[in-house]
Amino acid sequence: MSVSLQKGQKVSLSKENAGLSRVIVGLGWDEAPRKKAGFFAPKPQPIDCDASALLLRNGKLMDKSDLIYFGNLRHRTDTVIHMGDNLTGAGEGDDEQIVVDLANIPQEYDKIVIVVNIYDAVKRNQHFGMIQNAFIRLVDARNNNEMCRYNLSENYDNMTAMIFGEIYRYNGEWKFNAIGQATMDPGLGQLANRYV
Repeated sequence: MSVSLQKGQKVSLSKENAGLSRVIVGLGWDEAPRKKAGFFAPKPQPIDCDASALLLRNGKLMDKSDLIYFGNLRHRTDTVIHMGDNLTGAGEGDDEQIVVDLANIPQEYDKIVIVVNIYDAVKRNQHFGMIQNAFIRLVDARNNNEMCRYNLSENYDNMTAMIFGEIYRYNGEWKFNAIGQATMDPGLGQLANRYV
């Protein structure tokens, strides 16, 4: 049963899903940005959203290898794997997926933060306010059942990045927190620096 989350809402992943060992973080957005007004306005460029996962130890990003993104698709422990870059948002369902092997993540990692940024947002003059139907969802990898979904329905004009949510360990169980915090960070490096 899928739960529709609001910003700041937390949900237990382990309690209602006995034996849960792997989740898929699915991110999606519509490929065509909202059109600019005006007959002579240029055709908008597709928006390239990039999903990334930051594996934190004691709440901090300790090593560059703990950043999983289109340039580093697989964590050295093989517990977090990015399934590949989508440059346009084309296609139905998830546009990018990150597979998280909860059962085998080393104990020193207490949190996995899922972030998204618009590639070359400043150069292309793009922001999240131009994107339609963006979402993050968590899926039980055993049976492809959607456990929870967070839809971006707010106005995010001029925001170029987003801290979507976090999967974290609490008292021996995994939980998910829908954050939905938009930022003006121009790229992944600046987003990652928030956790250093």
